[in-house]
Amino acid sequence: MSGNLEAWIAGYRRAWESNQPDDIRALFTHDAEYRTDPWAVPWRGHEEIVAGWLEKKDAPGTTTFEWSQLVSTPDVAIIQGTTVYRDGPTYSNLWVIRLTPDGLAREFTEWWMDQSNPS
Repeated sequence: MSGNLEAWIAGYRRAWESNQPDDIRALFTHDAEYRTDPWAVPWRGHEEIVAGWLEKKDAPGTTTFEWSQLVSTPDVAIIQGTTVYRDGPTYSNLWVIRLTPDGLAREFTEWWMDQSNPS
């Protein structure tokens, strides 16, 4: 899954920067589920995913993102990331991605924790 995972994350970053519906759709199966946190009702399918993404979009060039792979099996990948906003907070990220053999996400769940709010 490593090659598919790297390509998928590169595509995610491309979509994150462009906010173009075709870039977003290219990441997901037509019936994919995207959860913005583990307990959220997922966005289902291309149209809900694109609409939800664009409602919460970041402006291009406002973030940097670094990641490392924690777990990868034929069915699921878990990555740890750090998102730094140029004019805002830094977030720790945990992503659970279920990719199909052709490299599309059928499920995506993200956790994001603001590093400036220690508990």
